[in-house]
Amino acid sequence: MSWHDDTGPMPRPGNDTGTRAPHRSFWRSPGGIVAIGFLLAAAFLLFSEHRAHVLGYLPFLLLLACPLMHMFMHHGHGHHAGHQPGERQPGPDGGNR
Repeated sequence: MSWHDDTGPMPRPGNDTGTRAPHRSFWRSPGGIVAIGFLLAAAFLLFSEHRAHVLGYLPFLLLLACPLMHMFMHHGHGHHAGHQPGERQPGPDGGNR
């Protein structure tokens, strides 16, 4: 028997039957649904009022996406500092190439 034996007669925290209520996400609660509606309305109004500004910067945002994708999507390439010079890299199936 261990000190942390939880098979005893004490019920788990929750209601009187000892079962926990399922966790409900904020976004599915009434307040969350109202927040989603408010955010959608605000996004629509902002986009409709500032469409010319947003679409004017779109080509520059696409060009900026290229270096950002290279920085974040190729983060593991070329950094083999932990390997010895003669050590072979494991292949995609886990074996040596």
